[in-house]
Amino acid sequence: MASTSESTPTSTPTSTPREIVTPFRPIPLEVPEGMANNEFFNSTENLNDLANNNGLLKNPEDLLLYRKALGHSNEFDTSIIYNTSKKILDPLGRPVRRTQVPRETKVVWNRMNQVIIDYMVEKYPDPDQALILAGEASLDATWPLTSPGVPSIRMLHNHFIVFDKKTLREAKTADPNNPNLTDGGQHSLFQSYMGDVYRRFFSELDFHILSQTEENESRIELTGYPQGLPSWKIEGGVEALQNIHFWEEYDLVLKGFIDFYRAFFTQVSTRNAPVPKDAYFPERVESILLFNNDFMATAKKVRDRCITDAKYANAIRWQPAFKQLIYRNDRGELIVTISQNSIGNAITELLGVVVSRKPDAEAYEKAEPALIEKLLEVRQRLIRADLGEGIETPYWPAD
Repeated sequence: MASTSESTPTSTPTSTPREIVTPFRPIPLEVPEGMANNEFFNSTENLNDLANNNGLLKNPEDLLLYRKALGHSNEFDTSIIYNTSKKILDPLGRPVRRTQVPRETKVVWNRMNQVIIDYMVEKYPDPDQALILAGEASLDATWPLTSPGVPSIRMLHNHFIVFDKKTLREAKTADPNNPNLTDGGQHSLFQSYMGDVYRRFFSELDFHILSQTEENESRIELTGYPQGLPSWKIEGGVEALQNIHFWEEYDLVLKGFIDFYRAFFTQVSTRNAPVPKDAYFPERVESILLFNNDFMATAKKVRDRCITDAKYANAIRWQPAFKQLIYRNDRGELIVTISQNSIGNAITELLGVVVSRKPDAEAYEKAEPALIEKLLEVRQRLIRADLGEGIETPYWPAD
């Protein structure tokens, strides 16, 4: 965990990243001797525990709604995982982003997202009181299982989180030099050296429900984040999430990012490489990216460093690595954004919130009843919409 200042609530700057402490109940699982924690957490045995002790709802599409045992927030925190652990035993072969999910599964996935986001907006209507976010981070199979900061579960999963803004206002300021806070803003490779072509490439995508925002519209004043990212307002607000065309545009953002990322790191790997064969927008990649001097010069800069700096080269994510979010801005509008994803950072840090998880069963148990009440409420909405059936655990009944 990065170092933090010792600011008190009265001296905390108005707009700065925050670090909060979130207590959790220690997980009663023993990792077999000689096995790394992250290797065990990717096992079917661990996924069985996740479903049996924390599972809320499952459906025939293998989508599992569950309580986060190691959560970001005890206000509201849940996830949907595409649980392929029994169908695909090789963790490196599991779907790790939306573009790899079967269409029938994605339709159900999108409807579940819509129901949960609608619940969060209804339950927390005031943007001055609650920070709402939903989204995913890629877990690419090119990320070695033994790498530091590897995700604890190598399967595609979405996060749905609410932070109490009073808690954030009273929190410590986070270390601004924390590398996990810099990958998506003005410090990132994309933003520092080729921000113009990055935005131009996105501007060529065909949006009708999403409209590009100015930076001051998308930023959360309390934290000052996100920083320097292309962002889009969802025209029509939460009701637009009931429109299937919104989710198609949401996927366009991801596909555009994947094309940009692949095209760039293909150039880093191989000088003057052609358009990647699996590009979604090959003509735009060729005309906008591969004919842009800033784009190509930055690829050369990174390539030259990789040749002489083994540690730097080893840290590169050669395949698309991203965080994609839907969150509510200070005006109460829903915003979509996407960022690079560096090793070790959390999805909340894209919005300037660093979470320090601390084992403290007593503190967690004080927050648990209200948290579970909300999780069971949203589960009931999903059941009513025929999006799954309830799971019984030691903490709640199936119905």
